[in-house]
Amino acid sequence: MSDDSFFREVNEEMRQDQARLLWDRYGPYALALAVLVVLATAGFVAWEYWTTSRANRSGDAFSQALTLANEGKNDEALGALEKLEAEGYGAYPLLARMRAATVLAAKGDTAGAVASFDEVAADTSIPASIRDMANLRAALILVDSGSYADVAARAEALTADSNPLRHSAREALGLSAWKEGRASDALKLFEQIAADNEAPRNNRERATLLAELIRGQGTAS
Repeated sequence: MSDDSFFREVNEEMRQDQARLLWDRYGPYALALAVLVVLATAGFVAWEYWTTSRANRSGDAFSQALTLANEGKNDEALGALEKLEAEGYGAYPLLARMRAATVLAAKGDTAGAVASFDEVAADTSIPASIRDMANLRAALILVDSGSYADVAARAEALTADSNPLRHSAREALGLSAWKEGRASDALKLFEQIAADNEAPRNNRERATLLAELIRGQGTAS
């Protein structure tokens, strides 16, 4: 055997001995780490499957409730929405609350609908944008069934130039003011909408028409 071959064999045996020593010392830890990685991966996959399944079930339940509402089966829709609010996952319980209030309004229970929207608007755990929408929905219902003060209590804070709901809030206030004979206040609100280039086209067209009607009546001073 040549010197080179001898040294290679010695080196190989030394490497094997070192590998055995390393395995004896750290092998159990490596195995434990590998098991933990496998368990963690399996747990994440299971959790992801569970959450996706819950979200899908809640989505299906919400869709079924909407179908019932669209078919005029309001009581059945309310029952489905109440169940979803209690048992749903993710954003669906909140969507169920909002939709249930709409169904109450469709049933003619305006007081119940307004109360439901007010509850959402007062819930500080809900994002501000959704709370603003709930206030607006309540205000729109109260245009027909409430006073200007009722509408203003919910919509006035939404009329700021920076609020994306300002056009609809101003329209609700304008209609309510006109209904109570406050033509000047109504005209001012409709003119604000008509002059706002960021207002949706439908809002601007309605506001322009309503402003012309008020001017035509000669009731604004």
